[in-house]
Amino acid sequence: MAAAPDYSERLGLPWWAWPVGLALAGLLAAELWMGATGVRAWLPFVLLLPAAAATLWWLGRIRVEVRAGELRVDDAHLPVRHVADAVPLDAAGRREVLGVGADPLAFVVQRPWVGGAVQVVLDDPDDPTPFWVVSSRRPVELAAALIAARDAA
Repeated sequence: MAAAPDYSERLGLPWWAWPVGLALAGLLAAELWMGATGVRAWLPFVLLLPAAAATLWWLGRIRVEVRAGELRVDDAHLPVRHVADAVPLDAAGRREVLGVGADPLAFVVQRPWVGGAVQVVLDDPDDPTPFWVVSSRRPVELAAALIAARDAA
């Protein structure tokens, strides 16, 4: 049985993105339909509405976890022993870290609908990645969980 995560969150879309996305897909399907009969009457709705729902689900699928001595962000894993520091960032701090002077070697998982983030500074001589920037709705809790997991390891 897997150990319970020390920290876990899903970077899902805000609730209002679902009705807006599905309404836009419905509007596009209606534009393609344009009062036609036969296959053109139903095919745009059958194809576009499920495609929009699948796209919205895919956009919000990313999970961030601190579990069993690792930071897991979607498919990426980082052992916490390589974490030198974890800095919680607000929207302005995230903009500064990812802005004009951003390091091109940084690992970034950023979702524009999530305001906060955590900059995870690495201490691994074998890895050219200087830091990770991970979106988080609770950046202070994620940073604290990372530091606690690192200290426990």
